[in-house]
Amino acid sequence: MYQTNNNFTDLIGIPFKDRGRDLNGLDCWGLAKIVFKRYDEDIPDYNICCEDITNIDKTIDKQRSYWQKIEKPVAPCLVVMHLGTKFCNHTGVYIGNGRFIHTRDKVGVNIDRIDSINWKNRIEGFYLPPKKVKT
Repeated sequence: MYQTNNNFTDLIGIPFKDRGRDLNGLDCWGLAKIVFKRYDEDIPDYNICCEDITNIDKTIDKQRSYWQKIEKPVAPCLVVMHLGTKFCNHTGVYIGNGRFIHTRDKVGVNIDRIDSINWKNRIEGFYLPPKKVKT
């Protein structure tokens, strides 16, 4: 099983930044990369503008075959969601105890519950990272 410090408080409040990949600002995929790295998982980078919803959805759909879909979340797994659209355009990482970490514009990095009224109907699925992902 994974060994990690499940304390992500150092990430809370980091501002959202489109294509952000460091602690000065993160988009949802930049945050996923950092969180998975803490679990010793190196996931590929997808450098897509956060406003390019169609491209995000197409990339998620294309990469879906490389990720293992699971029925129930386990830490760490990718949480794929849709925000205000039918397209999958947002990700977070399940960190256990019904919680996931993600970032959004005007909010920054935060932790939410997967069963909250704001999220439970937006979650498309849970995915485990592959050992080797083709990009």
